[in-house]
Amino acid sequence: MKNLLLAASRNHTVRDLATRLPVVRRTVDRFVPGEGVEDALRAVREIKASGRLATIDTLGEDTTTTAAASAATQANITLVRSLADAGLTDVAEVSLKASALGQALPGGAELALENAQRIASAAAEAGTTVTLDAEDHTTTDATHALVDALRHEFAGTGTVLQAMLFRTEADAARFAGPGSRVRLCKGAYAEPASVAHQSPADVRAAFQRCLAVLVAGEGYPMIATHDPAMITAALGQLLVAGRSVDSYEFQMLYGVRPDEQLRLAREGHRVRVYVPYGVDWYGYYMRRLAEKPANLALLGRALVSRS
Repeated sequence: MKNLLLAASRNHTVRDLATRLPVVRRTVDRFVPGEGVEDALRAVREIKASGRLATIDTLGEDTTTTAAASAATQANITLVRSLADAGLTDVAEVSLKASALGQALPGGAELALENAQRIASAAAEAGTTVTLDAEDHTTTDATHALVDALRHEFAGTGTVLQAMLFRTEADAARFAGPGSRVRLCKGAYAEPASVAHQSPADVRAAFQRCLAVLVAGEGYPMIATHDPAMITAALGQLLVAGRSVDSYEFQMLYGVRPDEQLRLAREGHRVRVYVPYGVDWYGYYMRRLAEKPANLALLGRALVSRS
């Protein structure tokens, strides 16, 4: 089922059908606060009021034209300036996908860097930062090169590592240096057995190994998990390492385990919520359904109630 949903996330025919169904859109609201910048700002205000932080993703990826990459870039610059105008840059940063900035186009490395630099410059001027999201394994080297290039000018640029990939423990060691901001997640893409762990148990074990590298390093680990066992294990690693509460953070998705987010925040841990918004919500939504059967049940209940 997971692989079917992930395949559907890239199927244009299924996307066109799903995005026209009101019942699907109602279930999307749990994971995506809306399609406009004001919807994202509203969500961030609520997050800030509860003592949490936010990172915002303007949804859209795999752009196929330079015009689309330019539009995605401008949308992110507009978002950053809106955060500044709303006085929210003290709690919110921006997450970017390199494919949305043109990375897969001819000359994409240079184009994505130019576009990312424009956004990072706007973010720095506003007093916040950007993080480059991970995508499927074929893009990992290019995205890491993009992060390295950005950090020459914008040292606070964050990166994302996916524990399911065999290579990630070595990547964690490379990115564990002083000042490095690294989000570690399990991974949300259907990766082949030649490059990635396939069983949930193996992915969890890899996550703990990679996190141990980051916690022992001199950077700032951003621990992205909703798994209760993984959260408990991470808290144990942080305690043993003597990490202060300002030297790491937990990250969770908007609409996923909000009670646990609030519990951790009340206990004094930094908690950052990943807030996606925009009209291009389909791919993101399908990956959320693929991650957990309970999420798919939300759609099932909505379809039953409609009938």
